[in-house]
Amino acid sequence: MSKIISIGTALPNYRHSQQEIHQFMERVFALDVKENRKLKFLYQHSGIDYRYSVVPDYSRGIKDWKFYPASENLEPFPSLEQRMELFDKYAGTLSVAAIRNCINGFIEGNQITHLVTVSCTGMSAPGLDLQVLDLMDLPRNIYRTSVNFMGCYAAIHALKIADAICKSEKKAKVMIVCTELCTLHFQKEHTIDNITSSLLFGDGSAAALVVNDEHEATGLQLDHFYSEVITRGKKDMAWELSSSGFLMTLSGYVPELLEEDFSPLVMRALEKAGIKKHEITRWCVHPGGKRILDAIHKSLELTNGELHHCYTVLKEFGNMSSATILFVLKRIMKEPFSKQEKIFGAAFGPGLTMETFVASC
Repeated sequence: MSKIISIGTALPNYRHSQQEIHQFMERVFALDVKENRKLKFLYQHSGIDYRYSVVPDYSRGIKDWKFYPASENLEPFPSLEQRMELFDKYAGTLSVAAIRNCINGFIEGNQITHLVTVSCTGMSAPGLDLQVLDLMDLPRNIYRTSVNFMGCYAAIHALKIADAICKSEKKAKVMIVCTELCTLHFQKEHTIDNITSSLLFGDGSAAALVVNDEHEATGLQLDHFYSEVITRGKKDMAWELSSSGFLMTLSGYVPELLEEDFSPLVMRALEKAGIKKHEITRWCVHPGGKRILDAIHKSLELTNGELHHCYTVLKEFGNMSSATILFVLKRIMKEPFSKQEKIFGAAFGPGLTMETFVASC
């Protein structure tokens, strides 16, 4: 068995209120009065107060923009190359900050035996894994692998990798780091998908230290994993490359899909794990958006604020793609636990793919 003994997080320097981001988008989209009213309504009911970004522009006047051209139409619009340049500049240091926060009081950096880097918002070779290796002066023979472009559920996929490693190597100390700079990929065309992306996504990094269950430190034991793909939703959630950045597709049908399919998925996952729904004492669900959390709350017939950590992370940080569920899990792990408590975790992304885990204390 394996267990998570620590989770660390890190955020970029720039904290933007949802109101400030709305004003930026209102200026850039150049909407008429009616469309502006709709946009304002969406921002006010997003369930998000703040988001972080490596880009300062979203809460500054046009004369103080650093990344986007100081023009009403944003031309020349930043290219994919410019966006990846910023990713390479900031992702490594942000990842290291999350890792150092994670290992503080547990292990030294040179004791990390395996490194798993996760991102869907930037790719290069040599990439984020080697940046972290250099910045932390990790052993040159360290085992490393990367989970790329899997979207918001990728942290659970990385936990499965760490679990397999720890089961086969009892002395392994696996470091997972999920770093997403979603705000680099803002698109100026006034489309539903672009509005949704500009409404939801923020930047952040989260790191998890996973070890074999025989390790002396206490932690959250990883018991079971389960995954499914809802193929009829594959066109409703997508993430594609373009010359001007990465393009998000997130249709309004996704919450309906989740409301209909999430509870049956949970039942199948629990059946495979050999446990009953009433045995789950904590719920750790990826806060993809307020409508998505509301749909899951309804699907599971929850009644007692069981998703409050999910809503809080969404409110304070927005959707940070793969890093987000680790932000939620960190809050859950800080709470006092009684024996035999069980956590059900779930995240979803392109496909429509749903990844789940069951953990216990």
